[in-house]
Amino acid sequence: MKARHAAPLVAAASIFASLGTVAGGLASGPASAASSKTTTTTVPVRAKADLVIWADADRAKILLPFAKKFGQQYGISVAVTADAGNLEGDFTTATEAGKGPDIVVGAHDWIGDLVANGTLAPIAMPTIEQKLFYPPALKAVTYRGEIWGVPYAIENVALFRHPKLTPTAPTTFQQMISEGQALVAAGKAKYPFCDQVGATGDAYHMEPFYTSGGGYLFGTLKNGDYNPKDVGVGLPGSVRFAQLLYKYGEKGTTPVFSTSIGYTQAVGGFASGQCAFLVSGPWAIGSAGGIAPGTFALSAIPRFAGMGPARPFLGVQSFMVSSKAKNAALADQFVLDDVASPAFQRAMFAIEPRPAALESVLKQELATNSTAQGFYAAGKLGQPMPSIPAMDQIWGPLGQAEANIVAGQNPTAQMAEARAAILKAIASQK
Repeated sequence: MKARHAAPLVAAASIFASLGTVAGGLASGPASAASSKTTTTTVPVRAKADLVIWADADRAKILLPFAKKFGQQYGISVAVTADAGNLEGDFTTATEAGKGPDIVVGAHDWIGDLVANGTLAPIAMPTIEQKLFYPPALKAVTYRGEIWGVPYAIENVALFRHPKLTPTAPTTFQQMISEGQALVAAGKAKYPFCDQVGATGDAYHMEPFYTSGGGYLFGTLKNGDYNPKDVGVGLPGSVRFAQLLYKYGEKGTTPVFSTSIGYTQAVGGFASGQCAFLVSGPWAIGSAGGIAPGTFALSAIPRFAGMGPARPFLGVQSFMVSSKAKNAALADQFVLDDVASPAFQRAMFAIEPRPAALESVLKQELATNSTAQGFYAAGKLGQPMPSIPAMDQIWGPLGQAEANIVAGQNPTAQMAEARAAILKAIASQK
């Protein structure tokens, strides 16, 4: 598919920006494949406007003034629609029917699926503009040698701690657990550590420990792309991690992971002081029942002693252009000019403390904002979340295997079962 270049725009008569309001709840994790595969009964209808943008409710609100300004600048109508359901799935369904938006706002790990089903168009970003972005952010939206989105924010998990109780960040998992246990013994916490697992697992939040223990998800090709034919789940490194997970699970010698702890218990537990340490991301801050700003310190996820670094997933939020955009030139102009502007990326950071993808803004945030500093430091060893379609087949089997191991099932057998399920599912993909 050949990329389009943004073309000069011809002014139209009407000027407006609209917000389609759809009620929805708060997110319990990153806006990514790990948390977006939910169902929805109502797919938004394309608004009657020259340029139509779909986003989740939070981002739709902040987009309004930028959409209005863009419309006024070029003499066109711009509509911003909020989708509280499965935005990725809704976008695919509507686009395939010829009723989708021109632009969709979402996570970079959607890209593989959207490219495979032909609903995205590559973006011809000039080389001089590419140099303005934080390199890992641009790499994340690059797939098969082409750029498929304009990034505006990066995200990853970090270790939350209570600075008055633990002023210094632990450097190993074992040190963290020891300090947490001491706080429990002193009556200053109920749990030494909280990581959301739940009955079905959470491979996203477990990833830093999975990598530290020796596991990997996919190998890489010579060009740096993930290789769906090289699956690491079930191989020796993942088994070493699984054995450690069992040790720290409910039937192990040091039970700190629990299937009874999901997002609500983990984040709410830390916010109320029950959890000494927590693994979570920017979505846990300031939300209802979440963690109040200024009440925590952030640091890198600690590695298992004597083992590899804990490498969280690096996610990138971006603006993507539909392959069936009614106004492709308008869409390209908006994402390349407005989304890539410092004012826009600062406004998006104000909603939720995800560090900006534009390097000039990122440097400002790192100089003035401790939350941005913490997440950035924690993500320096992060790996872009795989955006290949095969990644969809990882979440369920690996997450369930991890939950089963935490619950006391055989770690080697569980990893073998997860591998078999993943390979079978990948083989069945078109």
